[in-house]
Amino acid sequence: MVRVIAAVLALAFATPAFADAPIPVTLQNHRFTPNVIHVKANRPFAIHLFNKDASADEFDSSALKVEKVVSGNSDGIVRIRPLAPGKYPFMGEYHSATAQGVVIAQ
Repeated sequence: MVRVIAAVLALAFATPAFADAPIPVTLQNHRFTPNVIHVKANRPFAIHLFNKDASADEFDSSALKVEKVVSGNSDGIVRIRPLAPGKYPFMGEYHSATAQGVVIAQ
């Protein structure tokens, strides 16, 4: 029993914690709302993306090192690693002319 508790505690501290609720972001008419997301630096976070468009789109960012396809009229969770202070652009890969935003880590 003690070994099981020790293993659970070790896993809990080895895995990044997402203590804060995911940040809700809506994709509608091929635009993100909000398109500026403020987060705390050096802490992992998640974005709960609600795609209100009929077509799929891909939340994409080379700066954030993440890609996540979300089907039309669906939602998904995008998990982001801890970020150093700075600005990190993102876009909707399939509609990059309009679906753009930035994460600001402070």
